[in-house]
Amino acid sequence: MSSNTLLATAMLVASASAFTTSSRSSGMSSKLGMTSTVDPTAVTTKEYEDVCGVSFKEDELKQRLSATKYLYPRHVEVIEDIAPIAGRMVDDILLETGDKAWQPQDFLPDLSKDEWYDEVKEMREMADEISDEALVVLIGDMVTEEALPTYQTLLNTFEGCDDPTGDTQTDWARWSRGWTSEENRHGDLLNKYLYLTGRCDMRSIEVTIQHLITSGFNPKAEKDPYKGFVYTSFQERATKISHGNVGKLARKMGDKNLSKICAIIAGDEGRHEKAYQTFVQEILDRDPNGLLEVFGEMMRGQITMPAELMTDGNDPDMYENFSKVATSLGVYTPLDYAEIIAHLVKTWDLENIDGLNASGEKEREYLCKLPERYRKLAERAANKKKKATDLKEPTKKFSWIYNREARIIV
Repeated sequence: MSSNTLLATAMLVASASAFTTSSRSSGMSSKLGMTSTVDPTAVTTKEYEDVCGVSFKEDELKQRLSATKYLYPRHVEVIEDIAPIAGRMVDDILLETGDKAWQPQDFLPDLSKDEWYDEVKEMREMADEISDEALVVLIGDMVTEEALPTYQTLLNTFEGCDDPTGDTQTDWARWSRGWTSEENRHGDLLNKYLYLTGRCDMRSIEVTIQHLITSGFNPKAEKDPYKGFVYTSFQERATKISHGNVGKLARKMGDKNLSKICAIIAGDEGRHEKAYQTFVQEILDRDPNGLLEVFGEMMRGQITMPAELMTDGNDPDMYENFSKVATSLGVYTPLDYAEIIAHLVKTWDLENIDGLNASGEKEREYLCKLPERYRKLAERAANKKKKATDLKEPTKKFSWIYNREARIIV
């Protein structure tokens, strides 16, 4: 097609919009408006469609609009197919709402009782045994949990899983709200515990929470439900590991209250992990090539941690420093990252998936080899850090604990 023809066609396309609008206002049919804008002696139908990029034949246009309603129509089709499973998870995985479910107050002193002072005193005495390093990690975990509004917003971006009205009764909307209601207890409980210990600068912590929610985070799911559920499968397990390990430290340090608190939260994360991994398994059963392509892409980019934009307004490297303390205590380490990938590969039985196309097989091989690669990298990094800390034990001040210093791994 010549440049003059392209220009003429473009002008015709522009005039089509104006003429169609005019025809509607004057009572003319939309069909007359559309057919009257293209002069077949100036441009052929194929040339017109080449410039516009779409067909304007009624049936084909309707089909295209339906197919392009979503960025990932095939993924949405699968998600809609497994929606009943999400509904069953609401009944089988999530706990009953209300009086039968555990609540933060179950693990805290009751200030309405006459003996409240003794309960708080006993709680503080046990909390005094918690090291500043463990306290920093606990605060970082709490801040992460308190950014829950960001995470529910994320769930509602996954195509096919949204809750458009806020009280939609679809299976996916019910799951999103039920999951959120359970997760909401975690930040509430840890926040109140830390307040009652009297060892933390709660205002600095509250500033950090507000900054994190304002900043948000981008897990690079890009509205794709496949990516979203791979991410949540990974992240729920990571959170379970972190809370569980803090609980073990608390028990060793003599704080049985904190140990119970961390255990109940880790239990929630474990149930949620099971649900999200089940969703991914169901996707794999229906679209293995599509899921493996997404899984491989996410692993090449690495998993974005939800609190990476954490700051108290003064320390721009707060998340990095918090992570170093967590690593130094063995709460969450690069080796845990490798083990989570290994767990997912095993849970979804990637070693034995067959019937894949060439691209799917390539991704499967990459993913199955990935855990060992990360283990080696983690061990190498741990050895380097050990040699560095043999020379000097670095520390970092944290506003969360009134600028006391905590030991870190560089």
